[in-house]
Amino acid sequence: MVIYRVGFLTALALVAAMSAARAQAEHTIVSLPAENLGFIPFYVAQDTHIFEKQGLDVQKVVLAGVGTTNGVISGSVDFGFSNGASLTRAASKGQKMLGIALMSDKPAWALLVDRKIAEDAHFDPNAPLAERAKVMGKIHAFGIDTVNSVGHGLTRVVEMAGGIDPESIPVSPVSSADAVAALSRHSLDGFVGSPPWTQQTLAGGNAVVIADALKGDPSWLTPFGSGLVITRPQFCVDHHSICVKMGHSLVEAAKFVHEHKPESLAIMKAHFDKLAPAVVEDSFAVIEKAMPATPVIVEAAVRNSDRLNVEAGFMKASEQLPDYKELFTDEYVR
Repeated sequence: MVIYRVGFLTALALVAAMSAARAQAEHTIVSLPAENLGFIPFYVAQDTHIFEKQGLDVQKVVLAGVGTTNGVISGSVDFGFSNGASLTRAASKGQKMLGIALMSDKPAWALLVDRKIAEDAHFDPNAPLAERAKVMGKIHAFGIDTVNSVGHGLTRVVEMAGGIDPESIPVSPVSSADAVAALSRHSLDGFVGSPPWTQQTLAGGNAVVIADALKGDPSWLTPFGSGLVITRPQFCVDHHSICVKMGHSLVEAAKFVHEHKPESLAIMKAHFDKLAPAVVEDSFAVIEKAMPATPVIVEAAVRNSDRLNVEAGFMKASEQLPDYKELFTDEYVR
């Protein structure tokens, strides 16, 4: 009986402590631009209760594509998983955001084209990018996630590498999941995507990779601000402790992904349970490779992101900032 009572009182104490922690937790809203494997650190921080341990009550929303950046700018969300291209493009228009963590410093985007179109064009997967990119001239309908996104920018850069005018290729904003289905029924000739959607399509055998940014298409794109966590500069002034807790959470989540791969993969399989396990496994391997050991932002990643804006024609070279030091900090991830 005494043993039972001690156990009971201990349980009560633990419940009370957890309730107190929840009561003291600071609330914050985080936006993802989509539900995909590229945001492994967020899912890990959520599912392993890293946010809670750091004293954060995190509400997740999904604002598609550049909608996440716009959500941060408007103040409807506190943090957004965005990218360096959106950060610098907003800054060029006087809307300066602040990057606090870089969860992915390598681009994991790829351009996929219907296998028959590629075969009819005598596509050589081992040819230089300038040759491979010429296949895009056979495209009549190509899927992008959103207009002016990183994927859209990469598509335009690849087309120009092949000597093709990007304005001559019709693009359609479509969700990645819908793009996979549309390509399989030949409603699209190809699309630009990231894990797990590219891996799912390739597993079906009906598409080929025209360009793979992670493998150096184009070579100047690495390092890149792929998974940049942004906020408003004033937010970290007014809510310094929330930014500290968010930064520490992201550091711990990145470390967990690299050091506990089986557990992290299990979390991904739970979130994407409609996908074949092999597809999730292949996707996880790609994303983990694209993640730095620690999420410290380097200026080269921001600069290359801005170069994509210029090369894609989203910005003029004259609109680039002289430097990018005011757009990021390592204060919250050290």
